[in-house]
Amino acid sequence: MKKVLAIITACLLVVLGACSNSNSSSGTQETKKTESGKTEVVFWHAMSGDLEKVLNDIVKDYNESQDKVEVKPMFQGTYEEALTKFNTVAGTKDAPAVMQTFEVGTKYMIDSEKIQPVQKFIDEENYDTSQWEQNISNYYQVDGKQYSMPFNSSTPVLVYNKDAFKEAGLDTEKAPKTYDELKEAAEKLTKKEGNQTTQYGFTILNYGWFFEELLAAQGGLYVDQENGRKGDAEKALFNGEEGLNVFNLINDMYKDGTFYNVGQNWDDMHAAFQSKKVAMFLDSSAGVKTLIDNAPFEVGVAYLPVPKEEDRQGVIIGGASLWMSNGISDETQKSSWDFMKYLATPEVQAKWHVDTGYFAINPKAYEQDIVKKEWEKYLQLKVTVDQLRDTKPSPATQGALISVFPESRQKVVTGMESLYQGVKPKEALDRAAEETNQALEAANQK
Repeated sequence: MKKVLAIITACLLVVLGACSNSNSSSGTQETKKTESGKTEVVFWHAMSGDLEKVLNDIVKDYNESQDKVEVKPMFQGTYEEALTKFNTVAGTKDAPAVMQTFEVGTKYMIDSEKIQPVQKFIDEENYDTSQWEQNISNYYQVDGKQYSMPFNSSTPVLVYNKDAFKEAGLDTEKAPKTYDELKEAAEKLTKKEGNQTTQYGFTILNYGWFFEELLAAQGGLYVDQENGRKGDAEKALFNGEEGLNVFNLINDMYKDGTFYNVGQNWDDMHAAFQSKKVAMFLDSSAGVKTLIDNAPFEVGVAYLPVPKEEDRQGVIIGGASLWMSNGISDETQKSSWDFMKYLATPEVQAKWHVDTGYFAINPKAYEQDIVKKEWEKYLQLKVTVDQLRDTKPSPATQGALISVFPESRQKVVTGMESLYQGVKPKEALDRAAEETNQALEAANQK
């Protein structure tokens, strides 16, 4: 998960509005062929650094596994940048055959009418989607239709410094499960030297994704219309009791001096944890392995805390999925689907999970030897998978679908940050909800 850029979001909304009135079409472009006669499938993605290397290796293996299709992966920048580029070429000969889009871009892609739902190919060959992890694929379904294939998926987890726990007299194998337990542990973990705090108990990145997850963990809805899945959402609901629980938690701990304002930068958050500036924080499950490898202490991983244990509903899937363009030839679409099916195999998903830390969208991957060996070394990875498996399917944990999601996220972030300036939690949350309502109204009028 990466930072949502407000400026790009605004541009994206304009671009999407311009193209959303176009009619769907498929098979309108000629099939592109490589020099060797293979069908060319252009694949736009947002995986950078080590993730891009792993992805390129998987694509190379696919290309070498058969002689009919050649996939060409092309990095397009961040999720926001890639989606903006896609919306400028969607429906033209320059559109990619396969497009990777982050989860909050789902409504964008559907409303663009420039994509071919993969349900078409699932139905044509009676493809068994039950082999996919339901709590992942559910996010990309609307009214029973599978719009895209889940690919790189993650959820947030509570990460903690076991050495700090031991020093504070806390049980290293029993991380806080409730908000009260979190507060109590944070108080014991906070260290001071004179007026200077040398170690804070807890932090949350000022990022809307974590708020959404803590909301859903209690069963709270982000918007009406069953989280926008039974129709276009018209009203934000995240400023209800569940959302207020989250803002009150942050506010109370910040006032108590046990909460560290880490800002919006993921690297700063990780640095604060590794330097022992903070003892507990929320992180993406995809980052767990790297944390374990780099931290100078033993790292613990646990489920997200909830106000009360009986509130626990689970987590929303994060990450991204793969979409198919609808202006490409039938042959290119079928070749794209063949590539997607390859990516979903247990063997490929096992490699993806081990090399990146992302979930396997095919649970049979966890039965592969390379995964079993990895889990022996990194027991914490199994905790992330267990939390996902224990999630109760519902509109809350399925995640919200709204076209103004990136914009709304930024409003929530502004609300979170205003707490540190003394704004009351209810006032901050209500303001974010009202601004989201205004954005929803504008979007629904298009």
